[in-house]
Amino acid sequence: MSEPTTREAVRTLHPGYFALVMATGIMSIAMNYHSVHVLSVLLLWVAVIAYLALVLLTVTRIVGYRREFLDDLTDPRRGFAMFTFVAATCVVGTRVTADGHHGLAFTLLTIGWVAWMILGYVVPWTAVLGRAVRPVLQSANGTWFIWVVASQSVAVLAAALQPEITQGRSELALLAVFSWSVGIFLYGAAGIFVAVRMLLYPLRPEDLTPPYWVAMGATAITVVAGARIVEMADAPMVAATRGLIAGTSVFFWAFGTWLIPPLIAAGIWRHWIHRIPLRYDATLWSVVFPLGMYGVGGHYLGQADQLPIVENIGYVESWLALAVWALTFVAMLRHLFLTLVPGVRDRSGAPLKVEGD
Repeated sequence: MSEPTTREAVRTLHPGYFALVMATGIMSIAMNYHSVHVLSVLLLWVAVIAYLALVLLTVTRIVGYRREFLDDLTDPRRGFAMFTFVAATCVVGTRVTADGHHGLAFTLLTIGWVAWMILGYVVPWTAVLGRAVRPVLQSANGTWFIWVVASQSVAVLAAALQPEITQGRSELALLAVFSWSVGIFLYGAAGIFVAVRMLLYPLRPEDLTPPYWVAMGATAITVVAGARIVEMADAPMVAATRGLIAGTSVFFWAFGTWLIPPLIAAGIWRHWIHRIPLRYDATLWSVVFPLGMYGVGGHYLGQADQLPIVENIGYVESWLALAVWALTFVAMLRHLFLTLVPGVRDRSGAPLKVEGD
């Protein structure tokens, strides 16, 4: 492996690359629900290896390329992508909870919750409120919804662990409902900011990047979190909110379903009508995760609220998401080979770009 190319890959590492772990982890969860256990375990191992590798690369980038890392942290177009670390941590924790590794899951919950709290105050300040360049609103994009996904991922893991323990159930129930509620308000705020940006500033085809799919993925994980909370063991916080959360989850599932056609239309407008090439970059995982989460959300909501048609839609969507995951994973491996293997060039003879914007 070429050392200069490797350094460049670390320097330009996209802060949202943990979406790879999110997408792979949610597909592992989906396959576990559908009793395809061998594939589920294989996907879990891929997610764990990717998670550890990305943690190592991120730490290396912070130490060796601090300026580039801080540039991302203060960029409203990329800063919110750092919440993918929180979501990836909690998605893996949710999957290992299903295998009975409650100690590991609790550790991941602690890491995810602490990171969520820190990033939840640091990123909005550094990327939005503390930014000297105005107006910031013109930089609002789909990555802002990843803050919502991070909040709901904490709620999902807390709710998954709550029935499995005997002590601390009330505290985990409080954390689950708290994170879910914060996520609801954040979704409203992100939705308003992104909608206003679309209305006030020109919307070019190159602006409709894959992270806009997170707007749908955020509704799906809100559904999963709500369904998990409804299924938690009895606790004061659960008793006070169960009915409200169950009803709200149905609304979010309906709205997420409604978002799918315009997101597909936006992709057609971008890639077919305006001929923007569809090439691999890290943000494509922001499409895979929402598709997988929508399938899991339909499965959970259908079971929790006795809605067979919703459960069947989730089942079909899970297999569609798996196909998209496989295509994206192969594209990623090809991209890494062409990027990191010494001497490999594109057709024009120029070095291939290490990372997409």
